[in-house]
Amino acid sequence: MTTYRKEALRKALNRDTIFQAENPIKISEIFGMNVFGRDAMREYLPEDVFESIMHTINEGTTIDRKIASQVASAMKNWAMNKGATHYTHWFHPLNGATAEKHDAFFTPTDNLRSISKFEGNQLIQQETDGSSFPSGGIRNTFEARGYTAWDPTSPAFVYNGTLCIPTIFISYTVESLDYKTPLLRAVNAIDKAAVDICQYFDKNVTKVIPTLGWEQEYFLVDEALYFARPDLVLTGRTLFGHASAKDQQMEDHYFGSIPERVTNYMKEFEIEALKLGIPVKTRHNEVAPNQFELAPVYEEANLAIDHNQLLMDLMERIAHKHHFRVLFHEKPFAGINGSGKHNNWSLATNKGKNLLSPGKTPKTNLQFLTFFINIIKAVHDHSSLLRAAIASASNDHRLGAHEAPPAIISVFIGVQLTKIFEEIVQKVKTEKMSPDEKTDLKLNIGKIPQIIFDNTDRNRTSPFAFTGDKFELRPVGSSANCSPSMIVLNTIVANQLIAFKKDVDKLINESVEKDEAIFRVLRNYIIHSKNVLFEGNGYSEEWAKEAKKRGLSNVRDTPLALDAYLTDKTKKLFKLTNVLSERELEARYFIKQECYTKTLQIEARVIGDLALNHVIPTALKYQNLLLQNVSGLKDILLEKDFKKQSGYQIELITEISEHIKVISVNVHNLIEARKKANLIEDTKAKSIEYCEKVKPFFETIRYHVDKLEILVDDELWPLPKYRELLFVR
Repeated sequence: MTTYRKEALRKALNRDTIFQAENPIKISEIFGMNVFGRDAMREYLPEDVFESIMHTINEGTTIDRKIASQVASAMKNWAMNKGATHYTHWFHPLNGATAEKHDAFFTPTDNLRSISKFEGNQLIQQETDGSSFPSGGIRNTFEARGYTAWDPTSPAFVYNGTLCIPTIFISYTVESLDYKTPLLRAVNAIDKAAVDICQYFDKNVTKVIPTLGWEQEYFLVDEALYFARPDLVLTGRTLFGHASAKDQQMEDHYFGSIPERVTNYMKEFEIEALKLGIPVKTRHNEVAPNQFELAPVYEEANLAIDHNQLLMDLMERIAHKHHFRVLFHEKPFAGINGSGKHNNWSLATNKGKNLLSPGKTPKTNLQFLTFFINIIKAVHDHSSLLRAAIASASNDHRLGAHEAPPAIISVFIGVQLTKIFEEIVQKVKTEKMSPDEKTDLKLNIGKIPQIIFDNTDRNRTSPFAFTGDKFELRPVGSSANCSPSMIVLNTIVANQLIAFKKDVDKLINESVEKDEAIFRVLRNYIIHSKNVLFEGNGYSEEWAKEAKKRGLSNVRDTPLALDAYLTDKTKKLFKLTNVLSERELEARYFIKQECYTKTLQIEARVIGDLALNHVIPTALKYQNLLLQNVSGLKDILLEKDFKKQSGYQIELITEISEHIKVISVNVHNLIEARKKANLIEDTKAKSIEYCEKVKPFFETIRYHVDKLEILVDDELWPLPKYRELLFVR
């Protein structure tokens, strides 16, 4: 075993528990203590200012500059009492991470003195370098000006001694350079569209809020072993590695006892998360060894996404203290389950009603079915766009790999709701329903509460599954920012609700009674969208064939999946809902294509480096030892004995030589293919070239490297193996 690998293992095997949670912990005392939320604002702000800022948050109105100055002063005082010395505008640029630039509160005065200063204009808006973040062509290198602007709907918080103010990020020409801006627009669009529909059923509904509960999966590896794997450090996944004799096949890790070292890590980041107002609730072992999951309580979508981004950063920081490294990559280890981030999405009204939760009367259930069926039609009509929103180089490893939903977007609703759909189609005709038909149908719909709660099995192979009172969007990758998928989902549903209102109002204007008009439109939508409904095994080859017959797309690779962003239908969709301009849409397309290319480019370079500088030299070293052994045998044995006793070594030498040759040739070809691809200027053509001409070499090289791993003496192999990465506690 190489000295580096041996030392890494020694460190990993001798880790001590370094954290003991405060005992006992009262969550009520620590939850939100580092958040400038409602309670803190009530304490630090004058009553009229507090009421004004709450009105801004609840109604989405513009904040008055005078009010902003008073809020800034109060926010500064609160933050400094929490130990903050700096402030930052915290935003989500289009690289998928978060960004921040810290400025100190102090302002120097005469005689080497200073004062603490933070004013309204510093709270509301700041200028940053708009050319140093991905812009998809919106900003040139010489056009550096960009602005961050305060998002009062997501509360400020103190993190590592800094007051963090959630903001949007826009260019000098007012285009969005971030994820939050279009997300807020999509939230606003679905609010308006859904309220209009709710007015058919309840005039008291004045606001509808999309809610989100994400489930974050992740792996943990010891940091010493992590640093002994250049591929993990540089790409987030193992580019080489032979399967461990034991991994997840015994099905003994899922929901198993959490190791003490991991538990203590979880306790610490959960405590810090609770202080930041992140309502973490669930933790457990996931399917693969050293894979885990956490989940929070549902929140408003915008806040939930902020909290997910913040928590991922927090998890990485706390992991360092426990000598762990967190792997958020969707597929860090070949041959075992990867990680996703299931997005549980619903709609809530200002009256506290979950619009995807069946009610107790025919009226409330008609409202439920209205939203339910419109959502299904939205997914049917824009399934390719939803697929594009979750596309990435890393997520391509999961989708369709018999561990995550396929790249085919379908909807699972369960047996009971399927029966109700069939009943609506059969009973609701285009002509006027008889009173008996209408009453019968309403009565049947009224039975929904008794038959669907916890009475429909969950389908883990479905990309978009109804699970009782919410839809679960399962294909989102574990490393992803949830915003792109939530932007698309909220936008397509908002657009569909707008179309639904037009269809219903048209019938009402033709003297069709309201409920009957709703039934007729819903019936047509069910018939229109039936091809997207699927209750079976999404992993099966039979489903892929059936989906093709139904006309459902199955785009497996990101470069082609992203085409959905640039269709006329998509451009019209985002323009109508005022979520993304055509320029902003194109920018996101180009950024995603470039990200795909750069990811494969980095992986290709790391593969070449590891193969040529680590694997082949090690294999040659072992081969030389074998040659020395064979030579020694030849010197001391008779020829007939030599042939008998050296056969295995000679076969092994030959086999190693063959693997080395294949690796060497393919690395050379990989480098040449990469050089050729790098000369291509067109963004899409370049990403396709990497996908089709460069990426295929990865698996070929890996296969032969992994074969060498089990042939070469374990003492010589330079990289920590899967059995070490996955099972060291």
